[in-house]
Order: sequence, then structure tokens, then C-alpha cells
Amino acid sequence: MSEPAEPDLDPARSRVIEPTEILAAISETPLDAAALEHFVLTPANGALVTFRGVVRDHDHGLAVSALDYQAHPDAERFLADCCRQVCEATGLRVAAAHRVGALVVGDVALVASVAAPHRAEAFAACEQLVDLIKVTVPIWKRQHLADGATEWVGL
Repeated sequence: MSEPAEPDLDPARSRVIEPTEILAAISETPLDAAALEHFVLTPANGALVTFRGVVRDHDHGLAVSALDYQAHPDAERFLADCCRQVCEATGLRVAAAHRVGALVVGDVALVASVAAPHRAEAFAACEQLVDLIKVTVPIWKRQHLADGATEWVGL
């Protein structure tokens, strides 16, 4: 019996945690949403939902010029746990990647992807995954504001 093929990912940017059900990665380089979609999509799935969290130019009325994301050393394990929980709850293949380091407005900070036979379950699982990541994974961001000030979010 041959080993399952790994998704087409650059190993310098991310790695597969469990190649048959979930993919979770923390990366210092730009995220590849297409690779996550390729991982979750199978011939049995008719719905593919991918969320991209993009750095915006404002937060609660403040002008934002850039962000720095910092992750706890175990953040990738927490991210994999989130993917695993959604996979086990739904029976679907799940993938997520979070970027760390310096990002500017327009950069993608988070990608979450889920494929399912039908759209309703794909949308619900992707929303569940993103919500779980936001409250569970120890990643913090420092916002660089247009006035030169900085502030930490998520500590």
C-alpha cells in the first residue's frame, strides 16, 4: 500500500500535520489558498468554501498602516487542533494556514478551506473553523497606526 500523496505545498512554507484529513500551517511567507483548496477538494465534494482574512486599513475607527503577527511556539499545534475538531465534528477535510511576521494592508493573514458534498455544510464548517481559530490559536497582532502609534490586539 502506498503512502497518500501530500498536497502540492512548498515544504519551506508549510507542512502537513495529518495528510489524510487536515492540513494546518503557520507561515512567514505569503499563504497559498489554492494549495489548501486542492488539499480539501475531492471528487465527492460539490462545494468548496475558502475564507481569506485580509489586512484592512482600519480597526475600530483607527487608521491602520500595517500589522505584525506573532505566534506562540505551539500555535501550529493549536491550529491543527482546531482543524481536527472541525474535521471530527463534520467528517469533512479541513485546512487552515495563518501568516506571521510583518504584513501590510491587502496581505492575507488567514486562509481556512473546507470542502463538502453540499454548500450549506461547507459554509457552516468553514465558519466554525474560523471562529474556533480566532478564540483558540495563540497568535497576537501589533497594529501600526497611521499616526505612528502601535497597539497590541488579542493579548
